[in-house]
Amino acid sequence: MARRSLGRQFGWLWAAYGASTFGTWLAFDAFTLVAILVLHAGTTQVSVLAAAGLAVGAAVAVPLGPWVDFRRKRPVMVAMDLIRFAALMSIPAAYALGRLSFIQLLVVSVLVAAADITFRAASGACLKELVRPEDLLIANGRFESTTWTATMLGPPIGGVAIGLFGPVTTIVANAVSYLLSALGVRAIGGDEPKPSRIGVPRLRAGDLLDGWRSILAHPGLRALFLNTMLVNGLIMATAPLLAVLMLSELGFAPWQYGLAFAAPCVGGLIGSRLARRFVERFGQHQVMLVAGALRACWLLGLAFVGPGTGGLLLVILVELGLIACMGVFNPVFATYRLEQTATDRVARVLSAWSVSSNATIAALTALWGVLAGLTSPRTAIAIAGVLILATPLLLPRRQSTPLLVDL
Repeated sequence: MARRSLGRQFGWLWAAYGASTFGTWLAFDAFTLVAILVLHAGTTQVSVLAAAGLAVGAAVAVPLGPWVDFRRKRPVMVAMDLIRFAALMSIPAAYALGRLSFIQLLVVSVLVAAADITFRAASGACLKELVRPEDLLIANGRFESTTWTATMLGPPIGGVAIGLFGPVTTIVANAVSYLLSALGVRAIGGDEPKPSRIGVPRLRAGDLLDGWRSILAHPGLRALFLNTMLVNGLIMATAPLLAVLMLSELGFAPWQYGLAFAAPCVGGLIGSRLARRFVERFGQHQVMLVAGALRACWLLGLAFVGPGTGGLLLVILVELGLIACMGVFNPVFATYRLEQTATDRVARVLSAWSVSSNATIAALTALWGVLAGLTSPRTAIAIAGVLILATPLLLPRRQSTPLLVDL
């Protein structure tokens, strides 16, 4: 199948996305490593750092979705990139001066999380403006391929960089990636139309809930919203428990743990490349329904991981199946969500979605940590695996017509 060009402007947006995504995965768990290796933080502080960045960052981002919808998107994206660059660079600066503190890590994690949500909301609206409707799936498929490539390569390279150059190295690289992203967004060029109500002096209180109102009023989006919140939350809640199970209880080496999550990312690349072909053959709704159901079938397998080579291969196989299904589902779902959302509400809907996702992941991660403490990591993973099997019931059963007007 010939590779279709989506134009120079999309090329720059894709380059910006690729730069920031690789930077993010290069610095995977960098804050946790800095907290442990530099500040000698304990388990409680590390848990607070992981949860607070998601939860508080989501709360800070609540008013930013409506704000973005009433403004040009590219300047907002550049501003969020520069905020993330400045916030992250404050960490190596403080480290060099011997003034780095846990509170600073906490504040930076909140700022970066809020800026991430705002950037994603603005970039989704920007994508819908730059790409023709029939090309949205191709664009989202390329973003998905980039994500899984970065997920596969970033953490191992970042681990080597930290070993060679110190604990804040990948944070510097991540900061620079946001600067490169800002340059890429600036290079898009062209005229960006002014959104309506751009001159409104302040947001109304009711605007803060517009994103959720739009989601819940649309049958298809409402079903997908509930489905993705639970699926993503349960998968992410089991990640630290699996780390404890593999590294502490089963005695896997760190390199084996890294391999177990890097190698299966090939499935994401394959799935994202096949998504468009599946849609052309079977239709968008059928692919989303089948891939969405299949991605819920794998998590339970992680509860049966044992020691040795067999256990490692089981983790790789389960993760490969899960990620391949996600690689198909994610770009199809992202395209459907953009198609079903009115253009002047894209940022609000995407912001509400990200805020809810971050809050759900933070809450379920904390809850499953307590559950694992009361039972065991293996039991908690098994409970999540059983619960996720019910999530396909929340997938939309019928096709929906695009939401072309305001609610």
